[in-house]
Amino acid sequence: MLRALTSTLRLPRPWRPLRTRSCASHGATGDPEIQVRALTGRDQGITEILMNRPSARNALGNILVSELLEALAQLREDQQVRVLLFRSGVKGVFCAGADLKEREQMSEAEVGIFVQRLRGLMNEIAAFPAPTIAAMDGFALGGGLELALACDLRVAASSAVMGLIETTRGLLPGAGGTQRLPRCLGAALAKELIFTGRRLSGAQAQALGLVNHAVSQNEEGNAAYHRARELAQEILPQAPIAVRLGKVAIDRGMEVDISSGMAIEGICYAQNIPTQDRLEGMAAFREKRPPRFVGK
Repeated sequence: MLRALTSTLRLPRPWRPLRTRSCASHGATGDPEIQVRALTGRDQGITEILMNRPSARNALGNILVSELLEALAQLREDQQVRVLLFRSGVKGVFCAGADLKEREQMSEAEVGIFVQRLRGLMNEIAAFPAPTIAAMDGFALGGGLELALACDLRVAASSAVMGLIETTRGLLPGAGGTQRLPRCLGAALAKELIFTGRRLSGAQAQALGLVNHAVSQNEEGNAAYHRARELAQEILPQAPIAVRLGKVAIDRGMEVDISSGMAIEGICYAQNIPTQDRLEGMAAFREKRPPRFVGK
């Protein structure tokens, strides 16, 4: 069993520096539907993906999905990215879900291909090497909530509205919702929410454990974003290799029995032993000073 785990365990690859582009591909009008920004100053190490498709409330259409996939492919190789934050540039909306108007124009075969791409996008978000945070300052419905569920952490405005509402549209969640929601909340509660298509406020979602933090919305409509940045700032000083390996150990360990999970933890721990950051952490403790981690 351990040999099989060792051969299949997907550990983070060494990252190569990459200059982050301000956006990915362009839509039919020439305007990008996302913007990618590496923050500076005390936020250096935080990279934001800003979804900005106001005409469709950030609905996940072919162009938006393509741009997100392209951005993720670039960013996963950038060792400067210590936290990846998903946010919206459209006030009152995080992501309204799949673009059903666009889907109406598709054949059944095309729908199947698109949903497969959408599922692949969520898997890429979930497999991103660094911690990911969804800042939900408004509606996160259907595929929008599935995107947030693919992130490691979720922060919501208390007034945000979220839910896997596909059954109210004659559908079922098809981009990971039936798998990630029960892993987050347990099977019985996930079934209740999916069967009923119920919508939750951010405050209700926090009470259930669906989001990590819920905050009162501000006049600018970006309170969840500011709280998500604060959360990212707590992660930044920590050893990045240890954080990434911790993510692997948790994600992979949750899928197997406890004995196999302990073996996965051991593999990840062994990967961290030879790092410079581990030695720096020990030296900083001994010298009673803050550590200076460099990600090596």
